[in-house]
Amino acid sequence: MDDLSLRLFQLSNEGFCCAQIMYKLALEDEGSCNDDLIRSAQGLCRGIADTQKTCGVLTGGIGVLGLYGAKGGESEEAKENFSHMIKTFHEWFKAEFGTTKCVTLIGERDFTSGDQSFKPICADMIKKAYAKAYEILLENGYDYGNRE
Repeated sequence: MDDLSLRLFQLSNEGFCCAQIMYKLALEDEGSCNDDLIRSAQGLCRGIADTQKTCGVLTGGIGVLGLYGAKGGESEEAKENFSHMIKTFHEWFKAEFGTTKCVTLIGERDFTSGDQSFKPICADMIKKAYAKAYEILLENGYDYGNRE
């Protein structure tokens, strides 16, 4: 098992979901943490509010790109390439996985049942999406892991 797979397994076993894991990995790569951000991402999981609509891996990946390029303060504006980055990620995600819908990606689930059989599917998507977000940031001139 490679390091990223092991880390995904650990985070999943700690109860973090897909969007949260995307954020946690990005923050860990820069040597920081933000529990409030991780908390806020929980509503994006399992297809936004457990509805199995838009995949949390997708929304988490867009959020990671936003850490670098989106507006964050009153005196800031989104970076010029932010819209391009999120469009690129969204188009890649649809092409790579065939859909953006959680229900199509992992099948219809009752998340209250304790069934965790979808987690390996999500882990594979997280690995690919995380690598793609990293690639997009580098292609757009960002120093990944350093938002200063």
